[in-house]
Amino acid sequence: MKTFILTLILPFLLTPAMGQAISNPSLKRELDSLQFLDQKYRGALSADMRGKGDSLALAYGVAKEHITAHLWKLQNNIDSLNLLKIEEIISKHGYPGTSLVGNPSNEVAFYIIQHSKVIDKYLPVIKTAAEKNEISFRLYAMMLDRSLMFKDKEQIYGTQASGLSVKNAASGKWENFMFIWPIKDPLTVNERRKRAGFNSTVEKSAEHLGITYEILTLEKIFELRNKVTLSD
Repeated sequence: MKTFILTLILPFLLTPAMGQAISNPSLKRELDSLQFLDQKYRGALSADMRGKGDSLALAYGVAKEHITAHLWKLQNNIDSLNLLKIEEIISKHGYPGTSLVGNPSNEVAFYIIQHSKVIDKYLPVIKTAAEKNEISFRLYAMMLDRSLMFKDKEQIYGTQASGLSVKNAASGKWENFMFIWPIKDPLTVNERRKRAGFNSTVEKSAEHLGITYEILTLEKIFELRNKVTLSD
């Protein structure tokens, strides 16, 4: 039996930057194109997690049990190319923030890095960009949370969801168990979220992802992982 962890964040929609002074319009257009590619298959993956795998399997001509892996393979190929381009951009321009490309194009590099395996490499860059108001502080909060989750540590702002693929003992079917990754000091998380610039509570954010929020500990998650491994 295979196990996996699937992490989700909410994508954003690009809208015209009305009235903003953009010093590098060509870079903005390039970033907007990269953002389209960054979300190309993630919408389908989200739909798959909400139980729409049958229709997706039909649309892509893939067996239902293989649709998730198929979509991730397609998206991962795109993500690798996107990351190379973003690293070139950062090397040349620094973080492409509001002063260069306006809002929301200033968020594109963040999301592509957030979907990569080099988060820790660029976390200081994102922090500095947030401190200079080139991006929102909430984006730094999201990347910090993801970095902590990948290290099996408690997140701070409750922005990261994860999942385990488990086998239902009664039905014998594979099911996706989605949850908000354990949070440090969970009873005060919504206060921290508000200070960081989030407009929704952790409960509402979870609901948007189709998850009923519950307070979980790292020990509980490790226990679930161990049960999955033992049943392999």
